[in-house]
Amino acid sequence: MPELSLRHIDQISRDIGQQEITFSHLLEDLIDHICCDVEHEMQNGLEFTEAYSIVKHKLGKRRLKEIQEEILYTVDTKYRQMKNTMKISGIAGTIMFGFAALLKIMHWPGAGILLVLGALTLAFIFMPSALGVLWKETHSTKRLFLFISAFLTGMFFIIGTLFKVQHWPGAGLVLILGALTGILFFIPALTVSRLRDPENKSKRGIYLLGSTGLIFCVAGMLCKIQHWPLAATLLMIGMFILFIIVLPWYTWLTWREEKNVSAVFIYLVAGSMALIVPAAIINLNLQQKFTEGYFINQEQEQELYSYLYRNNKSILSKHKDSQAFSTMAQLHSKTNYLLKLIDDIEFKMIAEAEGEPGQPAINPPQVRQTDEGQVIDFLSLTIPFHYQPVRDFLFPGTQSRMALETAMGDYKNYIAGLDSLPEFQKYTLLINPADYLPSDIQTTGRISMMTGCHSLALLRNSLLTVESHILSGLASR
Repeated sequence: MPELSLRHIDQISRDIGQQEITFSHLLEDLIDHICCDVEHEMQNGLEFTEAYSIVKHKLGKRRLKEIQEEILYTVDTKYRQMKNTMKISGIAGTIMFGFAALLKIMHWPGAGILLVLGALTLAFIFMPSALGVLWKETHSTKRLFLFISAFLTGMFFIIGTLFKVQHWPGAGLVLILGALTGILFFIPALTVSRLRDPENKSKRGIYLLGSTGLIFCVAGMLCKIQHWPLAATLLMIGMFILFIIVLPWYTWLTWREEKNVSAVFIYLVAGSMALIVPAAIINLNLQQKFTEGYFINQEQEQELYSYLYRNNKSILSKHKDSQAFSTMAQLHSKTNYLLKLIDDIEFKMIAEAEGEPGQPAINPPQVRQTDEGQVIDFLSLTIPFHYQPVRDFLFPGTQSRMALETAMGDYKNYIAGLDSLPEFQKYTLLINPADYLPSDIQTTGRISMMTGCHSLALLRNSLLTVESHILSGLASR
């Protein structure tokens, strides 16, 4: 019977040692068992390398670890309790999270309770028990940093998601901590762990590129949730790397190196599709509903503006012979001046958004002038949720904002000076720009152009409402 040399035994011992077998007696028994299997294969005239490859293929990549886990489960009560806790809490937390998502989408009662219970179960029962199980199975100080970073990343993301969905304070901070922990610690540690495995030499490029794509995706998701810029760019880069480069590359290597398609590969492909397809559909649906709400509001405000403007013109035309007509016409002229000022601000915002950086569009096609005033086709805007226009034209201290406040102050002073109408001064409370426009730069640093346009539309219609009441009052006197 062929016997293994000391060099061959050392090689088998090193390979088994890398499997993180912590039981010393089990390690010796496994080395002896595999050596006997290799010698048995060598009886058929095979060289050591070929015989050893056959034995490793029969064992599989995880069989040795599974043997140790089975022994641990049998002899170690604490390990058995932790593993049972991990399984039960993982299944229960996932089920509660899944039903909470269904109830939340359908607006059914009980979503909040299930979401809280599921998040707490996963974050404070499943994650700690999983960390304990992994440490018990490996006792690897080299991978301890990986385990801890994975634990912190998962816990922060679960709690951050809970806070975000429930609209609790601190959600942004927790999600930022989760993303930073994942980007700075977990993903690099996982990549290093995969690169250290000698069996993954042919896939090192995939792991490096995959970790890069994953970092871009996590950063993009964080920016998307927090409404920060570059979210779409980061997500597109990450998705392109993962699903256009990494996944086909990994598929090709797996097809070439493995005779049988493993369950891991099937789950990888299915999991990728289960992740990207629903996420894309939900994102498109939410984005569509989000934008539709703004557009509908703008259309309604435009209809209200048209009605109020025609109504005020009608009041003027009906009282041309009135002694108060000259005052009414003067009020209407001052109102039109304010409306023109608001239109100019809105025009400048859209021109900046539709133009190049530093070069506003000269005549944006989305804006047209009518007899009643300016009309905007919001549906055709290229970047309707641009942040910079509001910062440049509506924030306190900007030239256009100061000009609007000055003109509005003069308008209110004019109303206050009208004879015999002191009771109408209360209507001036409806046209205070600070009630509609940003009042604090530090707390409202990111406001979209659609929000700014909606605020201007509200101010414009409030101005017409005030004018309508005062015109009617002047006519009745």
